Amino acid sequence: MRHAVGLGIAAILVLVAGCGASDNARPPASAGTSSATGTPSHSPSRSPSHSPRHSASGSSTPTAPSSSPAARPVVSKVLVFVLENHSLDQMRTQLPYTFSLAQRFAYATSYRALTHPSLGNYLAIAGGSTFGVTDDQNPSAHPISGSSVFGQAVADGQTAGLYAEGMPSPCATQNGGDRYAVRHNPWAYFVDERASCQRYDVPLTSLAPDAAAGRLPDVGMVIPNTCNDAHDCAPAVADAWLRNQLEPLFAGPDWRAGRLAIVITADEDDHSQGNLVLTTVLHPSLHGVVVDSPLTHLSLSRLYDEVLGLPPLREAAGAPSMADAFGLSVPGAP
Repeated sequence: MRHAVGLGIAAILVLVAGCGASDNARPPASAGTSSATGTPSHSPSRSPSHSPRHSASGSSTPTAPSSSPAARPVVSKVLVFVLENHSLDQMRTQLPYTFSLAQRFAYATSYRALTHPSLGNYLAIAGGSTFGVTDDQNPSAHPISGSSVFGQAVADGQTAGLYAEGMPSPCATQNGGDRYAVRHNPWAYFVDERASCQRYDVPLTSLAPDAAAGRLPDVGMVIPNTCNDAHDCAPAVADAWLRNQLEPLFAGPDWRAGRLAIVITADEDDHSQGNLVLTTVLHPSLHGVVVDSPLTHLSLSRLYDEVLGLPPLREAAGAPSMADAFGLSVPGAP
């Protein structure tokens, strides 16, 4: 079930501005209107398979032509940011900039991680299963065979990318660099895709140039180092880091054309709230949406494939659809 939060545009802008975003970098209040007209650049023949069911309550909720199924742009790219070890309530109160975006665009109140510790959750997002992993050991201890969503994209002639902060070399399979933790880099565990991983699993420094050039991947993930993901440092550090990463994305052509959806989630909670975590979906067509229906990291894995127009991997095939829950238009599955 989804309902709209009746936030006035002025109140929302004040809330975001209060968290330190500049006027030029903040996503514009009219982002869901005439600028959201993009279609998938790599597969123009696809048609949306999910009919958006966005409902509004309160006259102050932003509305635009893109709110209708016919005008709403097809999401052909999704970029996922993963933070660490904080519950829904902690993220709502301790990451004010991030939660202001959640209130402005959309977020889920019943989204749960799958396991503890971290690694199984990252594998579930990338591969549609925890693969029975119950520790955080390196890829040498957990070589995963078969496809990830990233490998699926590459094999289908689409694009994939993972941006890892502090990673000393592409697709690094050992900890090192500037607080890089390989357990947070799921693509490095899929041994059948090592060549693609070494080409497209790159340090974070590539993110802003890719955003500015409109060459963000069709399916992507952004992994902070263990300070900026709120694992080793305060949530306020992660919140400020997210703002710095998101502002170039909001200024880029993929966001402005409506091709790009951004998801912010946490790998797991700190055992305080039954693995309930804040998961935020940002897209110009979403205005104050709150999703109450149950979702998990398998739903996020399914969203990757919904955007690719490919069959979901493993247990993600039976997970609730995030595209349906949030009313996103995505390419149709074959």
